[in-house]
Amino acid sequence: MTNFLLAILAFLLAHVVPPAPPVRARLIALFGRRVYLTLYSLVSTLLLVWIIVAARHAPLIFLWYPAPWQALVPVIAMPFAFWFIAAGLAAQNRLSITFRRSGEADSQGPITAITRHPVLVGFLIWSLAHIPPNGDVVSLILFGGMGLLALAGTAVLDRRTRRRLGDAEWAAIRAQTSIVPFLAVLEGRAHLHADRNFWLWTGLGLAFYVWFLLQGHRLLIGVDPLAWL
Repeated sequence: MTNFLLAILAFLLAHVVPPAPPVRARLIALFGRRVYLTLYSLVSTLLLVWIIVAARHAPLIFLWYPAPWQALVPVIAMPFAFWFIAAGLAAQNRLSITFRRSGEADSQGPITAITRHPVLVGFLIWSLAHIPPNGDVVSLILFGGMGLLALAGTAVLDRRTRRRLGDAEWAAIRAQTSIVPFLAVLEGRAHLHADRNFWLWTGLGLAFYVWFLLQGHRLLIGVDPLAWL
């Protein structure tokens, strides 16, 4: 359990210290934005691997026992998680997490019209979907903590964007977007125009989900999600 808690602590620190504006600005000036994002993603992935390995060796204390229907929750929800993460990372979005540099404000792109924080929404879906079939203490700490981190991230990024753009521009952007997926579209505040890049990354995200469901989850996590069904 000590190793697992240390992994969780390291993951949290990695998502609090480097993204802090003074630290982030210094690291980007030192390495460049693309290298910074690549290194940050690599470190996050390695820390996540550490968490998974530590969780598999931590004591198993059940709060509720698994049932076959619970496995359906992530099977149904995870295509949306993969979609939000893949399309979000590929989108030009100066409001949230992305691998692409944005020039002009892109608050009306296909994925940002749906939600201005697609990557964080994807991780929130991932974390919440894995709670029902994993009723032990370690899993609850892991997935519950990841969900809280994703929620906190939306507030932090919104506050950072408001400070960077100013109240007037932030109010205009906020009026055209939402955190809750599809809310701005349904209310008529945003218009969804899917372009080629959007469909490409949607297809890649869903293809990766299929691979992960059929083989990847078993190879990387050590659990076959289809074995319960």
